[in-house]
Amino acid sequence: MYKNIMKQTNLKLKDLVDYQEGQVVSKTLVQNDQMSMTIFSFDEGEEISTHASGGDAMVTVLEGIGRFTVDGEVFILQEGETLIMPKDIPHAVYGEEKFKMQLTVSF
Repeated sequence: MYKNIMKQTNLKLKDLVDYQEGQVVSKTLVQNDQMSMTIFSFDEGEEISTHASGGDAMVTVLEGIGRFTVDGEVFILQEGETLIMPKDIPHAVYGEEKFKMQLTVSF
């Protein structure tokens, strides 16, 4: 089920992706018919433009500050904070500063 990740090892999820200047970087840890789990890093000012997901998407900020716009409502999340973006509702993600997040989508 898990890929791109060491098993039976103490890990910090935020250490699984590095920042890259001017980019959004992702590493998929799980991808199947029921769920996906991905770790992202965003350089400051980088974004994923408005889109909708085929499942409920839960994000947890692992480091830094991110801005999440869900159906026109803006949420600013910091390390340790979580937001659920409902299935089929338009949302976007923006790096207020460099930040990392875990995204889990349940289908």
